[in-house]
Amino acid sequence: MGHLCSLWSIRLAAVLLPLALASCGSGSDSAPSGAIEANGPRLALKQVKTADWKDVSAEISTVDQAQVLARIPGILVSLSVKEGDLVARGQVIGRIVDSQLAYQAGAHGAQAAAAQAQAVQAKAELQRVQFLYDNGVYAKARLDQAKGAADAAEAQVAAARAQQSAVNAVAGQGAVIAPASGRVLTADIPAGAPVAPGMAITTITAGETILRLELPESLAGSVHPGSRVIAVLPGTGEVGGTVTKLYPSVMGGQVRADAAVPGLDNALIGRRVSAKVEAGQREALLVPRDYVTTAYGIDTVWVVGKDGSAARVPVQSAPSAEQDKLEILSGVSAGDVLVKQSRK
Repeated sequence: MGHLCSLWSIRLAAVLLPLALASCGSGSDSAPSGAIEANGPRLALKQVKTADWKDVSAEISTVDQAQVLARIPGILVSLSVKEGDLVARGQVIGRIVDSQLAYQAGAHGAQAAAAQAQAVQAKAELQRVQFLYDNGVYAKARLDQAKGAADAAEAQVAAARAQQSAVNAVAGQGAVIAPASGRVLTADIPAGAPVAPGMAITTITAGETILRLELPESLAGSVHPGSRVIAVLPGTGEVGGTVTKLYPSVMGGQVRADAAVPGLDNALIGRRVSAKVEAGQREALLVPRDYVTTAYGIDTVWVVGKDGSAARVPVQSAPSAEQDKLEILSGVSAGDVLVKQSRK
């Protein structure tokens, strides 16, 4: 009986084995694992022209910065502004006093008074000589001498008064005046400190607020007025602008450029922000964002194969300046056909 059971087992295995082999062989021509039918919108990849963006250093600044300089030596007796204050052009924001000028003005005033007294005396003498000359007492030479003395006395009065006015004018230059309307950036010298001519008392912004870019000199030929700029402003996010001026000089391997960007806050002049500038164009693979699926930190796309099925392919992507598009860096190439699939 046991021998009969063994014989039936051998015959059953002989029948099932060909069926199993046939089953395995029939699956060898099916679609590869993970492939599905491509039934969505398709996109043929090709290289297109796109802006070549370069990260650069940027600083919130103004068109100009005006320094308020001391014009005379003396003591800064008052300074009515501090950092951050707004001032108007022509506003008196401080005063410098040189005590020696007051003594000089007093001395020249005394000289003018003495010259005036001599002029009065010379004029009276001229009138007396003129009377005697008219009555035939003095000769013409004596009259001319009296006239010369009177003219000299008047000239001495004018000279003394001019010297006094000059000293007063110099003393008037002790007023510290704002040269432009703007915001005070620095006011480091305290009231009561001695100053010398040419010393900077304060620094004031002048002109509109701009974004000042510092570019590597290698980009000098690629960036020009009109080039687009994207800046990341605190509390605002990305804001677009354009280059308005490129400075024609290189300092320390850097080229400066000014960009007009809306929404700049001039409360913090000198603040550094992230920015990038358009430096020509380059070839790139751009695809709409909805063709790229991100899962577990990996970007993938569905690529249509030669048999018409779609397979998921991992790619490396990067943000693009084009709206709602991503740049594909690796994983697929020009000529591949992508399909938008709903399967995740």
